[in-house]
Amino acid sequence: MSLTVKDLEKMQANYPDYRMELVDGNIVIMSPSGYESEEVGTEFSRLLGNWVRPRQLGRVAGSSAGFKLPNTDLRAPDVSFVRADRLKRSTEDYAELVPDLVVEVKSKTDSLDKLRQKIQEFISLGTQIGILIDPKTRTLEVYRSGEKIILRDGDVLTLPDLLPGWEVVVAEIWSPVFE
Repeated sequence: MSLTVKDLEKMQANYPDYRMELVDGNIVIMSPSGYESEEVGTEFSRLLGNWVRPRQLGRVAGSSAGFKLPNTDLRAPDVSFVRADRLKRSTEDYAELVPDLVVEVKSKTDSLDKLRQKIQEFISLGTQIGILIDPKTRTLEVYRSGEKIILRDGDVLTLPDLLPGWEVVVAEIWSPVFE
């Protein structure tokens, strides 16, 4: 039996403390992130949002923002960006579009293959850029249709085709060490 977004909404009403996604007609319960991966995702979101918002380029959302996708899935990337011309007003409901940028941050319980698959699903549906951040290896995998590049400490992330002028030094997104 294939489940729908309505089924997911009923399940979420009964279990409001659980994050869930709808993937291929199945409800997937998302486990909480580890502290480090959430901190890295939040920092990436902050850096992106602090650049995007004053320029009114679009919307940046965190891991709880759901997207109703054209394939009937309901997915929530760790960080997402949608251009202003595609989402002029925020919505109380799930956004019914494919984000322009999705970011997944690997936590200790995540499978790299599943995260890569999720990013590829978004790209196949129209997402321009997908980024997989792995705090353990301190790498970013940047995906575009048919292309993948890997960035490490010492590199600078730029997305000139989507966010001209924005850049982030990779080493700046990692959790700081206080000694």
